[in-house]
Amino acid sequence: MRHELWPDGSLEQHQRDIDRYFAGDRREPAEVLLAFTAGTAAVGFAELSIRNIVDGCATDRVAYLEGWYVVPNARRKGIGRELIQAAGEWATRQGCTEFGSDANIDNHVSHAAHLRLGFEETGRVRTFRKNLGRHDKSAT
Repeated sequence: MRHELWPDGSLEQHQRDIDRYFAGDRREPAEVLLAFTAGTAAVGFAELSIRNIVDGCATDRVAYLEGWYVVPNARRKGIGRELIQAAGEWATRQGCTEFGSDANIDNHVSHAAHLRLGFEETGRVRTFRKNLGRHDKSAT
């Protein structure tokens, strides 16, 4: 499921991240919630962290939805909503009073889902990078 959400990462990297988390290295993400069918098949997840700076938030301890995914054939059945509800409860137990998230600027399905679940849009951003290494042809 992680690879479906973040296809740029290799399967091997996703497996290393999962193994690290279940081995007890819970810095990033701080918590992972999994959703299962009655037949015990995993159908969704939410990866959570706590950030000290989040655009649009006033506090310095903000629960953050790092990743949220429900398999296509399980969507529109309330599973995503239940994951977000459980994530909010986890955040409250961590002492957070705000819950942040993001979505790619062109992911209209995610935007609509966030809004339906009580998130409010606080801004839109485009990020940029510039390689400062010797391999940057534009620097010559």
